[in-house]
Amino acid sequence: MFAFLVRRLLQAVIVMLTVAFLAFMLFQYVGDPVAQMLGQDATQEQREALKRDLGLDQPFPVQFARFVGNAVQGEFGLSLRQGRQVSTLIAERFPATLELSMAAAVIALVAGIPLGVYAALRRGRFGAQAVMTLSLLGVSLPTFLIGILLILVFSVQLQWLPSFGRGDTVALFGGSWTTGLLTLDGWSHLVLPAITLSVFQLALILRLVRAEMLEVLRTDYIKFARARGLSDRAIHFSHALKNTLVPVITITGLQLGSLIAFAIITETVFQWPGMGFLFIQAVQFADIPVMAAYLCLIALVFVIVNLVVDLLYFVVDPRLRVEKPAGGH
Repeated sequence: MFAFLVRRLLQAVIVMLTVAFLAFMLFQYVGDPVAQMLGQDATQEQREALKRDLGLDQPFPVQFARFVGNAVQGEFGLSLRQGRQVSTLIAERFPATLELSMAAAVIALVAGIPLGVYAALRRGRFGAQAVMTLSLLGVSLPTFLIGILLILVFSVQLQWLPSFGRGDTVALFGGSWTTGLLTLDGWSHLVLPAITLSVFQLALILRLVRAEMLEVLRTDYIKFARARGLSDRAIHFSHALKNTLVPVITITGLQLGSLIAFAIITETVFQWPGMGFLFIQAVQFADIPVMAAYLCLIALVFVIVNLVVDLLYFVVDPRLRVEKPAGGH
C-alpha cells in the first residue's frame, strides 16, 4: 500500500510539472503581456522596465523555476483583463464550479446506478427499453442544446425556475467561501444547470452499469450462488452489484474531474459565475495568467481524483488488498 502511494505521488508530480510547463509556454508564445498591460503607445523604456519587474528579462529556466515556485504557492500573477490577483479570482469562482459539479455528480450517481441495474435486470421489457432509449438521447444531445431546451421549457414557458446566475449566496468561513445551498433562491438557480451538466454523465453511468451488470450475471460464481439457493435479491445486490461497481468507480471518478474541467459550456449557457465562465472570458481577452492558472488547477483536480479512485479500489475489490508473496509475480 505504501509503495503504491509513493508511485502514484511520483506520477502526480511528473504530471503536474508537465502541465506547469505547458501552462508556462502560454506566457512565451501566446500574446504579449507587456503590450497588453501598457498598450501600443508605451515607450521602449517603459516596456523594458515592466519586463524587469515581471522577470521576463531572465533566462528561460529561471522564469520556469519562478513560475513553478509561485504556482505551488497558488500565485499566478495579475489578471491582464481585470488587474486583480489570479488566485483571488479563482478563489471567488471555484466554490460555484465545485457546487455545480458536485450537484451534477450526485444526480448522475443517484439516478444512473439504479436505472442501470433496472435496465439490466429487466432486459427486453418495455420499461428497460425506454430507459435505454432515453440514455441514448442523453449521450447524443450536445450539452448546450439540453441547457437551451430546459431554459425554454422551465424558464420561458412555465416560468418555474430562473435561467441564469447563481442566486442568493451565503458567505462562510469569514467570507472565503460562498454557497447557494443555504438559500432557497440558490437552490432554484442550481437546478437547471446541474441537470444539464449531469445528463451526459447520467446516461454514461447508466449504460456502463447495465453492461457490467449483464456481464457479471453471466459469470460462474453467480451461477454457483444460484445453485446454493441464494435469493435473487442477495445475488443481484450483494454479489453482482458490488463487482459491477469496480469499473463504475473508475468512470465516475474521471467524470467528476471532467465535470469540473468541462463545465465551461453549462456555465456559459446559464451565466453561472464559475471558473469555466471565467476561462471563457480569459480566452476572449487573451488573459494568459488566468488561462495558465485554470490549466494547472484542472490538472490538479484530475490528479487528486485519480488518486482517490485508485484508493477506492482497495475498498471495493478485496483482491487488491491481498499481499503478494515474496518473489511472486
